[in-house]
Amino acid sequence: MSVFRVKSLEMLLAETEEKDTRLKRTLGAVQLTSLGIGAIIGAGIFTAVGTAAAGGAEHIGAGPALVVSFLLVAVACGFAALCYAEFAAMVPVSGSAYTYSYATLGELVAWIIGWDLILEYAVGNVAVAISWSGYFQELVRGFGVEIPLWLGTDYRSALQGAHDVAAATARGVDPSTLGIVIERAAQAYAQAPVVFGLPIVFNLPAFLIVALITWVLVRGINESAWLNSSMVALKLVIIGFFLVIGAFYVKPEHWTPFAPNGFRGISSAAAIIFFAYIGFDAVSTAAEEARNPQRDMPIAMIASLVICTVIYILVAIVLTGMVPWNQLGTAEPLATAFSAIGMNWTAAIISLGAVFATTSVLVVFQLGQPRIFFSMARDGLLPPWAAKVHKKYRTPWVTTILTGVFVGGFASIANINEVVELTNIGTLFAFVLVSLGIIVLRRTDPDRPRAFRTPLVPWVPLLSIVCCVYLMIELPWVTWIRFVVWLVIGLVIYYMYGARHSQLNNART
Repeated sequence: MSVFRVKSLEMLLAETEEKDTRLKRTLGAVQLTSLGIGAIIGAGIFTAVGTAAAGGAEHIGAGPALVVSFLLVAVACGFAALCYAEFAAMVPVSGSAYTYSYATLGELVAWIIGWDLILEYAVGNVAVAISWSGYFQELVRGFGVEIPLWLGTDYRSALQGAHDVAAATARGVDPSTLGIVIERAAQAYAQAPVVFGLPIVFNLPAFLIVALITWVLVRGINESAWLNSSMVALKLVIIGFFLVIGAFYVKPEHWTPFAPNGFRGISSAAAIIFFAYIGFDAVSTAAEEARNPQRDMPIAMIASLVICTVIYILVAIVLTGMVPWNQLGTAEPLATAFSAIGMNWTAAIISLGAVFATTSVLVVFQLGQPRIFFSMARDGLLPPWAAKVHKKYRTPWVTTILTGVFVGGFASIANINEVVELTNIGTLFAFVLVSLGIIVLRRTDPDRPRAFRTPLVPWVPLLSIVCCVYLMIELPWVTWIRFVVWLVIGLVIYYMYGARHSQLNNART
């Protein structure tokens, strides 16, 4: 049963003070809250709200009851946030849910959750980088700058677009009816230079933004926090612009019927917009760089979640009041709302806000993933080089660069639909294990000092588990299959390397 060995909290805390692997404590409550807002408010609010309201091929819309969907997800995330807050204050270590699981549920579960978190941070950031590229190209296009399509599209999308256009033409269907996204992808494939018979299609903006952010993150946590805070301030200004201007064009009759598809539409929309809430837990990955984690970590997690929930609800109210709910099923619903009332000039402003929003998400998630690898390597579950800290900048520079190469490389060639599906289920699974960990630790170590205590244990953690499992059930079965395959790959790696090199295991033998 050695794979279920638990790492003591004393050992975890002692490791944070080791000279060679010590990170720089410099973040306060405001900066940590800004990290949370930066991670939460991203592409989701600029894209997912449209599909959630109007529905799509695999989902039915909530209509104006989208407000209720946001509240449901906020409650589910709120229960999980209270559990995260207790752990973050008690164990201010950079590994987030991985570390919490190691202290409560054992090494094997910790490895599983560490491997699972790659889905939320690294794989999720591939999708964010691709989304950033799309918004950026739309923004510069408004200024008359046209990036060649073959340098702004991934290969898989270009190949699929060319196939769809060819199939439509063979059936005698006008290719322009397939939509502008497919049409542009096909054009990218047709215009691409050919080397050794292979069309060269490459999403250069996605690669470059990840490279830039990776450089900033290696330079230091202060520089990273400054960049994130700047992006957060700018995107909040853009969202404020939408709310203030849009409020003048709200028509109350658009809110009737309030829930056109009943509770089924509300719950279906909730499963979609959960993606818009992912990120508050990313604050916990910076716990080892917080000046006063016992006080500031709970404040930052809960405050960022509350602030973002209020913003989301206001956006949902204004958006569904400006335009009939069934007209919002586009990739850029906020811009669509203004276009519907003849204010096309706002599209560039909304695109600018989306660029800021996705940039801040990239910063926070690119900051989080290396610190999880860092913690796993410090425990011996990954090779020692992954735990190296830069002598000058005091950042985990090796894993930061490795994450940048992975995210930038896949973002430049991968299709967004192929990388985004696993993010929600991976995050929900992490929430379940953290909530379970609170119940376990209250029984195994009830007398340990807790700067923040999750209220009403075990009921709040149990409610968190129930809500997260319900949202997981709402996801397509194919997502479950991919998730299980991903976990099996992780288990193979653990038994081939991690279990043999575990520092905890070696210390006991």
